[in-house]
This record gives sequence, C-alpha cells and structure tokens, in this order.
Amino acid sequence: MTAVHGHGGLSNSRNFLTALVFGILMAVVSTLPVSASPDQWKRAGFTTDFSKHTVPFSDILSGGPPKDGIPSIDKPYFQKAEDIDWLEDDEPVIHLELDGVARAYPLQILIWHEIVNDVIGARPVSVTYCPLCNSSIVFDRRHDGAVLDFGTTGLLRNSDLVMYDRQSETWWQQFTGEGIVGTHAGKSLKMLPSRVVPFSNFKKRHPDANVLARPNPATRPYGRNPYEGYDSRSAPYPLFQGELPEHINPMERVVVINAPDGRYAATLSHIREVGSLKLSETALIRWSGEQASILDARSTKDGRGIGAVEAVTLSGGTEQPLVHDVTFAFVVHAFYPDLPILGVNQP
Repeated sequence: MTAVHGHGGLSNSRNFLTALVFGILMAVVSTLPVSASPDQWKRAGFTTDFSKHTVPFSDILSGGPPKDGIPSIDKPYFQKAEDIDWLEDDEPVIHLELDGVARAYPLQILIWHEIVNDVIGARPVSVTYCPLCNSSIVFDRRHDGAVLDFGTTGLLRNSDLVMYDRQSETWWQQFTGEGIVGTHAGKSLKMLPSRVVPFSNFKKRHPDANVLARPNPATRPYGRNPYEGYDSRSAPYPLFQGELPEHINPMERVVVINAPDGRYAATLSHIREVGSLKLSETALIRWSGEQASILDARSTKDGRGIGAVEAVTLSGGTEQPLVHDVTFAFVVHAFYPDLPILGVNQP
C-alpha cells in the first residue's frame, strides 16, 4: 500500500530551522523552569476558566514552547505495517486495539507531536506520549456528552505534559487523565488499554494493520531523538521541581498498572527477572521481550534495549488487557507517593 499523506509541512530550510530552534530551546528549558500565572496564560491565548482548579498554579511550569508549539496531529494518515521501511524492528510503537481494529503509533513520531487525535473503530481517541515522563497513554475523547480534541499547552506539572481540550480549554494532566484547571477540573478522562511494543511484534501480528505515517513533507526531523541520553541521566531535567524518591534511581523504569481491584507498580527490571508477576487475583503482568529505548541514542533506530511488558486481567476465565504505563520512578513518586513499587529494596 502506498503511504497516504496530508499533514501539511514545511520546506526543507524551514524544517532545519525548526529543528535548530527546538534544540536550542531544549538546552535552555532543561536548566531554567519558569512559572506563570492566569494573567500571563490569558495573554498567551488561553480562554480557560481559571476560577476552577484542583492544583496550585505554582505547580505548573512553562516547558518552553507556547500553546500548540508542539503541534498535535489532528488528521492522521497511515501506512500498512508490511509496507513500512522507515522503522527498525525493535523501535517502539503504541499498539492500540479497539472494536476489532488494531493500529500502531510510532514513538519516533509522537516524540515530536505528543498527541494524535484519531478515531479507531467507532471510538474517538487521543494517543499521547510525554517524553519527559516516558508515559504512553490513550484516552477516550468522549466526555460529558461531547467529543474533545486535545492540544499541547506548552506547560508541565511534575515534568508531565499538560494537555488542553479545544472545546472548553480545560487543562488535563496526561499521566493521570485528570482535569486540573478549567471547566472540567476535578473530572477524569477514560483511559484505554494500550501497549508499547517493538514494531516487529506489531507487524508480525497485524501485517495489514495501519501504522501512523510520517508527515510528508516532514515537519520535524523524524528518526532523531531530541532528548538524547535523557533516560541515562541520574535525575530528570530541572523542569522537575518535586522531591525525588529514595532507595531507587529516579530514572528507573517503573510499570504502573490500573487493575480492577487497585493500582500497582513494579520496576521493569524486576519483571524482567521474574518473568511474570501476579499482582492480585485479577491482575497479571509479564515480560514480553525486548524493544529499544526511544530516549537513548541520537537516532531512534540506535536506542539500547530496555524490554517490554504486557498487563492483563484474569477475571472471567479469559485474559483482557489492562491499562498500564511504563514511566520513570520520579513520576510515580510525584503523582502516587504512597504507592509501593515492587522490586525496590527498602533499607
């Protein structure tokens, strides 16, 4: 199948300039967090109802780019998995399967756009990825009788992407799906089960399935990682202003699982060691093989192996996928400070 394109794009020279500016921006914001206020946010173009909020405004920092400065993909186009020659076998993709339809979203694209507004089967969804938290989460876009479209605010809380919906301009925390500022503050989006898997895994199971295509002309230098070496650091960028966890490397990968009977967490290394882990009578997580880190090498095809997992519920005699996410230890500590992490040796 020939690739279908139509995102719109930039000329080669402007593409180069965009990449250069983004690189300089990342160098600046990695050392200088900036807080703001409702008055500044209004001047930046937000029509959010700032009288409603569930978190202190001081917790929300500028990540550098302005509103929609990291552009969401709102009209996604696709290629069949078997026709793709620009993804290496072990490069990570978000595998989403709903209503009998399977689809994959490469992180080498999402690392530059962070949000894809899509419809899969009959369901409107937003596929999201926050590079600073390594969190890949899919949301149902239906909320309170409306279908929402999401964009990036350019703001962060606990180094996590703060999204906004274009219908009410409510701000949403990507890691938790909670509305934190605006009309829907205090409400939650529905998370949908998805997995991050190596491309070869998806292609083997679904050779005829659609995979998000690179925009053409390219609007970003796809295949390049703008956060080179991030997951080898001893701590997150200074954009994170919270307390770091004790007894664990803040950048160690941790799997957070939302099971029917509660929330669980375990280090990726522990799951690799034991192979599978029964979390409760209804929840199981297991090792599913190797895949590359998207946040390691300059080129996404050269990322070191970090592994992959799958989480399932055991209720009803059949396995069903569970909502889960592979993130960093500092993120878990920031949002769920009292959640025990299996595989951590306490003194």
